[in-house]
Amino acid sequence: MTQYRKKPVVIEAFQWTGGHDQTEDPVWACEAIRAGSMRFENVGTPDVALLIDTLEGTHRANQGDWIIRGVKGELYPCKPDIFEATYEAA
Repeated sequence: MTQYRKKPVVIEAFQWTGGHDQTEDPVWACEAIRAGSMRFENVGTPDVALLIDTLEGTHRANQGDWIIRGVKGELYPCKPDIFEATYEAA
């Protein structure tokens, strides 16, 4: 068996709070919301979620999840513990 290491890749991301305290709204996230590829569910409730259309179908981001924009502009959510284990500031 041959082993492989993942190439280092720089991505853009922000942590979605799901509330009015959201201080970081990347332009690409606003554009995705306007285009309908990211949309809110249960707005105004404690169960608010962000639905994101990905290459694998629609994924649900909960409050505190990271929203990642990949190298080809693809968007997807990532749980905080996975994000912390996988990424570091560039």
